[in-house]
Amino acid sequence: MNHTDFELRSKRRWPLWLIILLIIIVVSIIGHRTFSQRQNPVTFGSHLSVHFEPAMAGEKSIIDYVAQHIAPDYGISIESVGLEDPVQADRAVATGQYAATIYQHQWWLKQVVEANHFALTATGPVFQWAFGIYSERYSAVQQLPQGATIVVPDDGANQGQALWMLQRLGLIGLAAGIEPRSAKLSDIRQNPHHFRFKELSLLTMPRVLNSVDAAIGYVSQFDAGKVGREKGILFPPAPRTFASQLVVGSQYLSDPAIQKLIKAFSDKRLQQWLATTNDPKVKDVLVPISQH
Repeated sequence: MNHTDFELRSKRRWPLWLIILLIIIVVSIIGHRTFSQRQNPVTFGSHLSVHFEPAMAGEKSIIDYVAQHIAPDYGISIESVGLEDPVQADRAVATGQYAATIYQHQWWLKQVVEANHFALTATGPVFQWAFGIYSERYSAVQQLPQGATIVVPDDGANQGQALWMLQRLGLIGLAAGIEPRSAKLSDIRQNPHHFRFKELSLLTMPRVLNSVDAAIGYVSQFDAGKVGREKGILFPPAPRTFASQLVVGSQYLSDPAIQKLIKAFSDKRLQQWLATTNDPKVKDVLVPISQH
């Protein structure tokens, strides 16, 4: 082979000063865009997107009712948007992609904000979720045997609601000084019936109900899992502290459109509808705000 047939060429190298200059330009552009976004938050128009959690079908019904019967009186239009990841939904509200969300009570919101540092504000209660105890083996709480296995939510906010319920029923005792709404299994101090507790996600509960003695969660979750209402053995009145909230991005509170949205969801017609509707996704699932 004739080596003269080949020409060796070294790779062209960019001057160091040019590379540094390009880096400075790119960083400046990114910084300018970020600064501009911070200086120019979203301005909402008259059409607003409100998030609901798809697993909670009744939430969409509530938003759609407000959109059809109340929002026009306040000069706005509303569309319901479903996003399964609630944390991403909160991020979208905090950044102005959505105007609001209605899926969370104050204890869940506190948990999300502390974990993600979102700037979110709860503006007022919207509805309450029916929350209770289900069993395929027993028809009353009093029938639960010694050592019964009871499933509770695995997230902190809803686990507190379940344990507080059991405490109010006199079935367990929590540590002195504990805020019962945020209690954990480790806070149980009295367990006279020697209940064994199992933590599972709310979505998983319906699938395991036949393998445990009881499970505590939302009616809407059991409805979604095709568990009949007759399997519910106790539905005590939901305390107001666990009411859902209309949550908006804190930086948008003074936006005129957001103020109209807040007024629409605070309109007394919504509570009247919740109390009288025959919508199967809402009736006895999402209930009016309690007074206690």
